[in-house]
Amino acid sequence: MAPAQQPCVLVVEDESAQREVLFYNLDAEGFRVVMAENGDEALLMVAEEKPDLIVLDWMLPNVSGIEICRRVKSNNATRHIPIIMLSARSEEVDRVRGLETGADDYVVKPYSVVELMARVRTQLRRTRPATMGERLTYDDIMLDSEEHRVFRGGKPLKLGPTEFRLLSTLMEKPGRVWTRDQLLDRVWGRDIYVDTRTIDVHVGRLRKALMTHGGLDPVRTVRGTGYSLG
Repeated sequence: MAPAQQPCVLVVEDESAQREVLFYNLDAEGFRVVMAENGDEALLMVAEEKPDLIVLDWMLPNVSGIEICRRVKSNNATRHIPIIMLSARSEEVDRVRGLETGADDYVVKPYSVVELMARVRTQLRRTRPATMGERLTYDDIMLDSEEHRVFRGGKPLKLGPTEFRLLSTLMEKPGRVWTRDQLLDRVWGRDIYVDTRTIDVHVGRLRKALMTHGGLDPVRTVRGTGYSLG
């Protein structure tokens, strides 16, 4: 089973040699990589895998990369997923079209793999900072994902590994309401069965740990939906 906090990157590329290169380098960076060879398969993978980032080729059989980008970005459930578009089209008008369709970045083929990996890290640092070793802060809470430590009001807190992953998820998007199913996918991963009531137990433990030294409970329960930070 892949670690629950390991970012998932979907590679959509119809050329097998390019897929292999991208898989090798993304895997070496520590990402969980899933792949699609055409547009129809890509849309299915987006729905099933809920990737954290998509590396998307423009020229694909069946459904084009531009159309995939448009559909992903027009869907409220997936529009937050960053898309890096790959294309042999180097004209300014093509770059503009790709970006205006919703792509977060545009890379022209042939590209530097080293540069592409840097662009992937940049996008994930923006959307999933905790997985990229970033420090997160909310009010008087500080989470150091690299050193795996949490402080509140400057005082250290003791959190179990599940509570740590739960807090890092909530701190990445303060104010966002996470459903229990979304938290199951993000914190526990898709390859293990966990009863949704288990989330309530771990949220209770997280709340207790966060209030070790006093202070208000920062975790908000949204009845019938899930939880948010603040």
